[in-house]
Order: sequence, then C-alpha cells, then structure tokens
Amino acid sequence: MTTISPNDLDQDAQSLNTVVPTIRLKSVNTNRKTIAMLGTGAWGSALATLAAVNDHDLRLWSRRGELSLEEAIADADIIISAISMKGVSDVAEQLKAISLPAKAIIVTATKGLDPKTTRTPSQIWQETFPDHPVVVLSGPNLSKEIEAGLPAATVVASTDLEAAETVQEVFASDCFRVYTNNDPLGTELGGTLKNVMAIAVGVCEGLKLGTNAKSALITRALPEMIRVGAHLGAQPETFLGLAGLGDMLATCTSPLSRNYRVGYGLAQGKSLEQILEELGSTAEGVNTTAVLLDLANREEIPIPISRQVYRLLKGKVTPMEAVTMLMERDLKPEACDLLE
Repeated sequence: MTTISPNDLDQDAQSLNTVVPTIRLKSVNTNRKTIAMLGTGAWGSALATLAAVNDHDLRLWSRRGELSLEEAIADADIIISAISMKGVSDVAEQLKAISLPAKAIIVTATKGLDPKTTRTPSQIWQETFPDHPVVVLSGPNLSKEIEAGLPAATVVASTDLEAAETVQEVFASDCFRVYTNNDPLGTELGGTLKNVMAIAVGVCEGLKLGTNAKSALITRALPEMIRVGAHLGAQPETFLGLAGLGDMLATCTSPLSRNYRVGYGLAQGKSLEQILEELGSTAEGVNTTAVLLDLANREEIPIPISRQVYRLLKGKVTPMEAVTMLMERDLKPEACDLLE
C-alpha cells in the first residue's frame, strides 16, 4: 500500500495510472471510508483529490490500470463511477458478474444519455443493482479548478437520504461545499442537458454575437432543459439550483468546458473531427445531442435549441444558419413555455 499526500493526486490521468492504485493518507479521521474510484480521467482525478483531502482510502481503477475491478471494489463502502457514458453499461454488467459488497453505495458522476436506451447513468446503475443506494453527484465543477483548490459547490442527490448524507460527508471541505437533494433524475439531467447548451453558447461566442445574444441564449436554454426534465419526471426546481442553472453557467461561460470549445471551434469553421482530436478527451454533449433528439422526437418534447445544435453537428446547417433559424421562430409571450 502506498502512502501519498493529497498534492500527489494533482496530476493527469496518465500519471495516476503509474501510481500504485491503492492509496492511504495519514489521518486521524475516525469515519474513514474505503472508496473505489472507477475512472481516472480529469473528473475522476478531481474527485479523488477531494476524497483524499478528507483522508479516505482510495482505490483507483481504469481499463489500463493495475487493479482488476474485483480488487478495486473489494470491501468498498462507496463505489464512484466517473467513467464516460459509453462505458457505463459495460462496467455495470462486469460488476454485476462480480457482485458488489453488500453495504456499498454507488455514486455516479457521469453526465450523458445511453444511446441504445436513452437511460441516464443512475437509471442504469439502479436497474443493475436494485438493492444498493445510488447517489448522483453533479454541479458546476470544472475539474481543473477543483484540482487547483479553488472553491466550488456541488449536489449529491438520492432517494436514499442517508446515502446522500454519507457521500456529502466524504467530499465536503473548506473549499468544496456539498448540498443534498432528493431528485437524482433532475440533478443528473441538469448536468447532462447543459452540455448541449454549452455547444450552442460556444457557437454564439465563436461568431462574436455579443453579450446580449449569449445572455438570451442561456436564459432560453433553461426552460428547454426544464421542459425535458419535467416531462421525464424530474422536479422543475432542481434546474434552478447548482445542478441546473449553476452547472450551465459554468459550462457555458468557461473555455475550460470541452463542450463550449466544440461550439466555438465549429463557429471558427473547424470540422467536428478536428475539434474532438484537438480536445483529446470526451465532449459528452456531442453524443448527448443525438440521444436527446431521439428521445424528444419519441416523446414529442419541443427542443428548438438542441435541435439546431444537432443539425449543426451533423453538418446540415452552418453556425450562422442555426442562429438565424432560432431568431426566426414564431413570436410568443416569454412565459408561455418557461415551466411547461
């Protein structure tokens, strides 16, 4: 077992995989938890840093790491999934074959929609492990800022309040404030849908359309997110908090956001393939947009902004044509669809 300090975790995912993946920090913490961190990308690394600050025992797992899944989750109190959306179902099935520790809480920190089923990550985890509490962690959490020790806040949501409070205590610190709520679906959808909106705002910025246009776009994006969430059973007020509006503001206004950079690059005339290659990491909004369109078409949910983002990603319209089509929509009262 290797003993390291929290600062040793401030490195990229590749470096993390070269460290012996079982970590114990010197501490007097009497409520130390054993945590299995699945995924050691930027987000998983940031979450590992936060847990390390509170002196918990961490086991880091990735597909190229040293530990097997079975070794990583052995006797774990909490299993945190920070893997990309495309890997969630596969890893969940692998864990099902292994079987989880009876007491384990599952925390999902993935933002996206499954392309085959349109399910959210928490729905996949809960259906796979119905006897385990599932907690959603989501909020305005840019991983580079968190690893730099800058202040931030997030939400941990579950229908199991005790499980949510346990996860709250794991991550809460003087630089990371953690709130609980009982709407895991809304919390998850807020973090998922805002990635689509960040692409739209990146386009707006890349075209240099000004602050007025950006403000209008972000404001109109919020009721679109609420409309989708409420239709699927989420609580509308969740989208007015950290996991909705808060996360959208962070993702739509920072060049640290990969989805924002996708939109910005498209507005500069770059191809989607070139942009994704330059990013060198996953921009979940690209895949989410296609799944969201299928879901909205099936459920007949109006998503005008997301629909134009989809058309742009598919090369059916130029960035300026997408903006023009949004500006030419039917005239209506502002409040007509705010919470419908």
